[in-house]
Amino acid sequence: MSSAMKYTLGRIGLFVAAFVALLPVNIDIFLKLMLALIFSATLSFFFLRGLRDEMAYEMAQSAERRKAEKERLRSALAGEDETTDGKDSDTPR
Repeated sequence: MSSAMKYTLGRIGLFVAAFVALLPVNIDIFLKLMLALIFSATLSFFFLRGLRDEMAYEMAQSAERRKAEKERLRSALAGEDETTDGKDSDTPR
């Protein structure tokens, strides 16, 4: 399972736990939902730090791979082959 999925499930779990904890309180349901959202966001900042850092690292790696692939495709489309077949790349063809 990807770290983004783990983090998302952790956030949802914290929200549900906060909402369930607020069920006995006699207030409007929408206020309970808003409070659960605020509490779960605050708790996730502290409890899900490791998952958040792991997800950010994976996203940075993915962005770097996409950037390298994009650069490789641009050079291929510009006619700059990575293999020169024994020819000097500065000589016109």
